[in-house]
Amino acid sequence: MKLLLHICCAPCAIYPLKTLRQEGVDVMGFFYRHNIHPYRECQRREETLKSFAASENLRVVYQKGYDMEGFIRNVAFREKDRCSYCYHDRLQAAARVAKKGKFDCFTSTLLYSKFQKHDIIKQMGESIGKAEGVPFFYRDFRNGWKEGIAVSKERNMYRQPYCGCIYSEKERYYKSQRPEP
Repeated sequence: MKLLLHICCAPCAIYPLKTLRQEGVDVMGFFYRHNIHPYRECQRREETLKSFAASENLRVVYQKGYDMEGFIRNVAFREKDRCSYCYHDRLQAAARVAKKGKFDCFTSTLLYSKFQKHDIIKQMGESIGKAEGVPFFYRDFRNGWKEGIAVSKERNMYRQPYCGCIYSEKERYYKSQRPEP
């Protein structure tokens, strides 16, 4: 089976790649970048993925451009539902690359994270796959969460401290400055 793996970051790819290859799946990666902010963070994640991919002999398609403005326009005033938009945008881009590349199916490293909404990802992936004509391959990779973290630390990989978008960066770092009553 020839599978396209949407990769959000190198550390999240460790366990899914290992598992899929052990099952004899021919895996190629796809790095989507419009949702990663700021740009320096996007570059750092891409550099880490390139290093990881070289060490694992993993071919990766790297998305061109950097449409931060498009991402923000699409989530503005819908910030509470931004993850659904982001999932859809990344999965649709992956499905289109998979279709163009004549892959048997596609999936995502989002399914590795214990912080992501698996039911929504699965439902969207299956719907998008049907619409694009490339099946979505669902697998719950969360049981490898600790292993992936341990390997990424052993390899001294850059491990990002937030999901990717400017909103998740704010949630991670901004502490309200409310005056004491």
